[in-house]
Amino acid sequence: MMYLLNKNATLTVVAIATTCMLFAQTKSIKQTNPLLRKSTLQYQAPRFDLIKDTDFKPAFDYAFKEHDAEIEKIANNPAKPTFQNTVLALELSGQDLTRAASIFFKITSANSNPTLQAVEEEYAPKFAAHNDKIYLNSKIYKRIKALNLSLLKGEDKKLKEVYLSYFELAGASLSDTDKEKMKDINQQLASLSTQFSNTLLKARKNGALLIDNLQELDGLNDADIAAAKAKATEAGYDGKYMLSLLNTTQQPLLQNLKVRTTREKLFKASWVRAEKNDSGDTRAIIEKIVKLRLQKAQLMGKKSYAEWKLQDQMAKTPERAMELLNMIAGPAVEKAKKEAKDIQDLIDKQNGGFKLEPWDWNFYAEQVRKEKYDLNADEIKPYFEVKTVLEKGVFYAAKKMYGLTFKVRKDLPVYHPDVVAYEVFNKNGQSIAIYYLDFYTRDNKEGGAWMDNFVQQSYLLKQKPVIYNVYNFAKPVDGNPSLINFKDVTTMFHEFGHTLHGLFASQKYASISGTAVPNDYVEFPSQINEHAALDPAVLKNYAIHNKTKEPIPQALVDKIIKAETFNKGYDVTENLAAATLDLLWHSVQNEADFKPVLDFETAALKQYGLFLNEVPPRYHTPYFAHIWSGGYSAGYYAYTWSKTLDYNVYDWMKANGGMTMTNCELFKKYILSVGNSVDLNKAFKNLIGHDMQVEPYINNAGLNK
Repeated sequence: MMYLLNKNATLTVVAIATTCMLFAQTKSIKQTNPLLRKSTLQYQAPRFDLIKDTDFKPAFDYAFKEHDAEIEKIANNPAKPTFQNTVLALELSGQDLTRAASIFFKITSANSNPTLQAVEEEYAPKFAAHNDKIYLNSKIYKRIKALNLSLLKGEDKKLKEVYLSYFELAGASLSDTDKEKMKDINQQLASLSTQFSNTLLKARKNGALLIDNLQELDGLNDADIAAAKAKATEAGYDGKYMLSLLNTTQQPLLQNLKVRTTREKLFKASWVRAEKNDSGDTRAIIEKIVKLRLQKAQLMGKKSYAEWKLQDQMAKTPERAMELLNMIAGPAVEKAKKEAKDIQDLIDKQNGGFKLEPWDWNFYAEQVRKEKYDLNADEIKPYFEVKTVLEKGVFYAAKKMYGLTFKVRKDLPVYHPDVVAYEVFNKNGQSIAIYYLDFYTRDNKEGGAWMDNFVQQSYLLKQKPVIYNVYNFAKPVDGNPSLINFKDVTTMFHEFGHTLHGLFASQKYASISGTAVPNDYVEFPSQINEHAALDPAVLKNYAIHNKTKEPIPQALVDKIIKAETFNKGYDVTENLAAATLDLLWHSVQNEADFKPVLDFETAALKQYGLFLNEVPPRYHTPYFAHIWSGGYSAGYYAYTWSKTLDYNVYDWMKANGGMTMTNCELFKKYILSVGNSVDLNKAFKNLIGHDMQVEPYINNAGLNK
């Protein structure tokens, strides 16, 4: 008995010592890991100078446990459910995890490496499982449902509705057996999405076109050639030239390359990049994803994944989304066919002796534009230098329309040397945000362009927005300027439109702040900002010749504006083809109806009259990152839906004096500053006086001409 007492006493001492040691370790992690502490930099800007790749795993492990404990406390609270002890408690939970994950996923998108990719693949299913712990929790779901909505108002009411939607979309009302099935599906999908992203990164890198001699690059300017030579040297092919791929089907250099065989090789390198039966082939991953997504939807009692996914969107149903696409598709395809005839006529006139192919379109479209509008892309490109477009175009427009000003902050750490940080001030001179900008393409960066928040605005959390914009422009070499085409200029204004949406966020709760709106609404504010690129005063301010420093001549401005609807048949059709593909992949109701990736794509495009050899979809299924890893599954139609909203508002602006500060302040009041805190359809109608109509899209895009 004495022995047992002594043994127990010893065990107790050991237990106490172990507990103290674990507490000390936990305390140490919390104190030493920069991801687990609020940054002391302005507006909690990330401490990129302190964050190491090895910090993420321990931060996630710690933050998962911390958040689990908070969720358990909410679920098992013996007190009667209230907004404060349930919805607000949910909103305030998981702060460390939110911070660490936000930084991690933005870096893996813009500046990844093998270590981070391995962490992402390992933790994707863990994040999925963690989300399921929350949103499949019946106890919390019942507590939220028990709240009397009539007793809530304003943002409190909206936040309750948003969380209820999260739980219902996740499957909180499912049986325990079905919840286990859902958890398994979600974890598989999270892993597959990450695998797709990493595989596509390989495909993009490996798909770059290697050119042996300079003659094959006839038509490219000195800067493009220098960049291609530097890229080849970097890849170990000294003396050769390498053309990198962007994430889209068509590649910007196709409009300049005079050698047809080079154009064909570049287009085909883009088209087949992810279907070569190598380590960059994504097709098997896609086929697994679509089947699992259908299983998930049917587990939720829906016929298709699209039906499940669109419940909380503006369109509400896939049928309504497809209806809008079809209303625009007819006139767009007819316009594209007319454009194709114009190009073929030019080829024949030049005794080309060949039928128009997709790799010819951009090259000859430029010549048609020159012939019809006396406008040459090479003539206007010298006026669009990246940093000048940013500072004297994008920033100038933001000041003209909203009173914003920007100051470079060289004292703030960045995640890559190419990144520039700015502090943003409102029209009263008050500091309102930190803004990062990452211009240049890298092999470790995802394709395309985007905006996101490192820190979401929230009055409750006393947080101001910390935002970044990412692009994939060619980095200048040998002292050459970074010149972009007008489409890229429009992209810059577009992405900054998202930034404006984040900058003007004015919500109590982060979950409904700024760009936290439905996908088919979020593109609308950014598309409105595209129009600023052609505002006469703005255009003359930023379109400055990179050598002569002379502003663009008015005659050239007039040509640009006159040619604004040129090639719109092609542009709209390639986007509609991608959007239709997405909806059809996700509208399948029977697993047996899925076909191999390439066969499914061909059949889908033919079914809706969008199979045009000369006009391929903007994203071919194997590299359609938006829908397989980018959060736009069953939602790529959102760009068309949002563009329709945009054209409606743009017509209203034109009828009321244009993009004046007065009109932009109204746009800010009803759209940019409300986040998801109000009825968005009502906010839209309150601004312009009527619901969305399709005619403004067709008219503004020139599809009726």
